Amino acid sequence: MSTRSRAGRTVLAGATVVRPGGVVEAGRVTVEGGRIAAGLRDESDQADVVDLTGHWVLPGFVDLHVHGGGGASFSAGTAEEALRAIATHRAHGTTTMVASMVTGELGDLAAQAGELADLVEQGELAGVHFEGPFIARNRCGAHQPSLLRDPDPSDVRKLLDAARGTARMVTLAPELAGGLDSVRLLRDAGVIAAIGHTDADYETTRWAVDAGATVATHLFNAMPPLAHRAPGPVAALLEDERVTVELIDDGVHLHPAALRLAYKAAGPDRVALITDAMGAAGMGDGTYPLGPLTVDVVDGVARLQEVGTIAGSTLTLDMAFRRAVTVNGVSVPDAVRALSATPARLLGLDHRIGSIEEGKDADLVVFDAELALVGVMRRGEWVVRPCP
Repeated sequence: MSTRSRAGRTVLAGATVVRPGGVVEAGRVTVEGGRIAAGLRDESDQADVVDLTGHWVLPGFVDLHVHGGGGASFSAGTAEEALRAIATHRAHGTTTMVASMVTGELGDLAAQAGELADLVEQGELAGVHFEGPFIARNRCGAHQPSLLRDPDPSDVRKLLDAARGTARMVTLAPELAGGLDSVRLLRDAGVIAAIGHTDADYETTRWAVDAGATVATHLFNAMPPLAHRAPGPVAALLEDERVTVELIDDGVHLHPAALRLAYKAAGPDRVALITDAMGAAGMGDGTYPLGPLTVDVVDGVARLQEVGTIAGSTLTLDMAFRRAVTVNGVSVPDAVRALSATPARLLGLDHRIGSIEEGKDADLVVFDAELALVGVMRRGEWVVRPCP
């Protein structure tokens, strides 16, 4: 199986290809100049043909919400750690990712955002996500309670300014003082306002969506549960067609029935599968930092050392894809929407990534018949090369 093009053109041939119009059996994907190209112009065209018969070719995965991997954290505030985390997730099929930061002092978050902004400008990241500090103390999860604060719009603006136009999402609790005004600020700034780590009731959640919130941060987790007399944020977020819901499909954060419920209620075009991964992703059990907190990972489950609260995941998106299809019964095309097309659209990058179409970046992942990842291509270059 060849993996290098002599003439700058590579043809992935024989695979089952998931395209926007449907699944193509024995399909061909041509790559040239880092982009998906039209097919061979004539038989004399020179190109390396990679035989992928019996495999799947999918668009590269897009992770809206990831904190780290490979033993590294985006909250460390260094390019070296960020690049290690990026490399780890790329090797697992995530060709585009937004770096998520946990709660910290405003000054520390601003400094971290400035460091990550450089990597966004270099094309290594798709943006920065502030998950906190504007969240509810009672739903703080793996965030330091003493560092939480109300979402004063002036503080939100400080973080956006520090990110130099690279902020893509801010998670906040809309019931807190300044919450709805901050949602409007984010909307007007072109930044995704996400509802999460919240104690908001049903009505307040609806007001936040009307104000411009468009994402549910890891739906079900760190928010009141769905109840028949107090439906809370879960019902409001699932029923509103303007909202995309993040789901963590690792078998720990969500019962399979909850994930199936979300898929049925929201529909496949409103689900974004994320990792919410911390530094242990791609690593083994052990002790890892998460912002100012310490996390123990046992049997692949991350929990805060002191209180045992679930602290992110050790998930990678190739695992999320395989689990969605084989455990949860999601069709391959619907799983691809949740891992590629939908998050690309949310980020405003669907003109470049998120689907296999001529002219888009050649961000591709290759799975074998058992849905094990065997190849990753980013912008026409192999990150993981398929073996013969």
